[in-house]
Amino acid sequence: MRSFLDTNVLVYAFAKNDTRAAAAETLLASGGFCSVQVLNEFVAVMSRKLHMPWREILAALNAIRTLLEKPEAITIETHERALWIAARHGYHIFDSLVIASALAASCSVLYTEDLQDGQNIEGLMIRNPFRIRET
Repeated sequence: MRSFLDTNVLVYAFAKNDTRAAAAETLLASGGFCSVQVLNEFVAVMSRKLHMPWREILAALNAIRTLLEKPEAITIETHERALWIAARHGYHIFDSLVIASALAASCSVLYTEDLQDGQNIEGLMIRNPFRIRET
């Protein structure tokens, strides 16, 4: 199973005192894919919202790049697919770009807390790894 990690998973993997950190760390350690967009969003959140020092952000990025496959680039084809996803499913363009990037990386699951858990888009299952599921 090829998995794609959204920004929030990466943020929680490096956040201090967050109950979601353990689940996020496990996902990150398991490997998978992300995109350049996700890396840029990670930097923005860690610097602006969490006020992480630059040396720690760069160390975190190094760890992410070591654990995950080469980040998926945003191409014009990815952009066009994202536009179609946004129009069809009603997602914001940036969320649609994450979905399109996961599809471009041939992933079967997208881990995120931002989208509809359980939704399947073109064979990509969206999963919220922080949601408690009933058995």
